[in-house]
Amino acid sequence: MKIKKILITGGLGMIGSTIASKLINLGHEITILDAEIARYGGNHFNINEIKDKITYVKGDIRNKKLIDSLVIQKDIIFNLAGQVDYNHSLIDPILDNDINCKGHLIVLDACLRLNKDAKIIFSGSRMQYGKIKHNPVTEDHPMNPLSVYGANKLAAENYYSAYFKHYGIKSVTFRITNPYGPRAQIKKPSYCILNWFIRQAMENKTIKIFGEGEQRRDYIYVDDIADAMILSSFEDKTNGNVYNLGYGKSTKFITMANLIVATIGSGNVVKTEWPKNWENVETGSIEISMKKLENHLNWRPSISLENGIINTFNFYKENKNFYW
Repeated sequence: MKIKKILITGGLGMIGSTIASKLINLGHEITILDAEIARYGGNHFNINEIKDKITYVKGDIRNKKLIDSLVIQKDIIFNLAGQVDYNHSLIDPILDNDINCKGHLIVLDACLRLNKDAKIIFSGSRMQYGKIKHNPVTEDHPMNPLSVYGANKLAAENYYSAYFKHYGIKSVTFRITNPYGPRAQIKKPSYCILNWFIRQAMENKTIKIFGEGEQRRDYIYVDDIADAMILSSFEDKTNGNVYNLGYGKSTKFITMANLIVATIGSGNVVKTEWPKNWENVETGSIEISMKKLENHLNWRPSISLENGIINTFNFYKENKNFYW
C-alpha cells in the first residue's frame, strides 16, 4: 500500500486517536490537529503510544490560515473535529453552528483552493434523522433533526455533497449511531452514554434509566468505526457517498445498562421518569441498516456489544487516572 500523508482533525478524541493508531501501524504519515476544548474529550493520553511517530498541532478548524497550511499535500483528511454534545447545541446554538458548519466549510474551501486531490472523511450522526419513521433505517429515511446539533450535522453533510458534485472534492460522510469504547471522555454523560454508564457502575453508583428503558439504540464499538472509515478512505467507489455506520442490531436501553452492571459486578439500575420536554429530542427506537456500506466495501462490524463492554471496562480499569 502506498504511504499516505494524512490529517486527522479532532485527533485527540476517541475516534480520531483510534484511527491515528491504526494508520501509524500501517506506516502512514500522520498529522493530528486538536483544539483541546475541555468539554469535548480530547486527551493527550489517547496518543501516548504514538506521540513520537506523529506530528501534533494544537489548533482549531475555524482558523482559516492554519487549515490552509495543513491541507497542502495531504492525501486524506479525517475531518472529525466538532461540537459533540447535542444537548449543549440547544444551550449555545451559535457555537454549534460555528464549529459543526463553518469549521467544515473552512476545510472544504481550503481543499478547493489548495488541494483538490485530497479525500475528506466526515463523521455525521444518527441525530440527523430525527424522529424514526421506520426500522431498519436506510440512508433514504426522511431527515428532520430534533436538535440544533442534528441540523448542523445535516447541513455539513450537504456541504460535502455539494462540494463533491460541483467541484469534485472527494468525500465520504458517515451517519454514526451510538459510538462507545476506549479513549472516550467520561467526565460527563454528554458523549458516549454507554461509557458514562460504565463509569457509574465502576464507582458502584446508580444508573438511571428514563421510563421503562424499552427504547432501542444501535451501539457501535470505536474500532469498528475506525476500520470502516479507514477502509472507505482508500476506496474510490466510496467517493461522494453517504453511509450509515452502526452495528446493524439494536439493543434495549435497559438491557444495555443491566449488561454493564453484570459485566462489571457493581452498580445498579433504576427506572425514573422522563425529564420535562424530553420528547422534543427523543428520536424513538432505532436500528440501522448497514446494507449499503456492506455492499460497497464488503465489510461489517465485528465487535459485539458484550465484548465491547468488556474491552472498554478493562481499558478504563487500567487507565483510570487519565480519564476520571
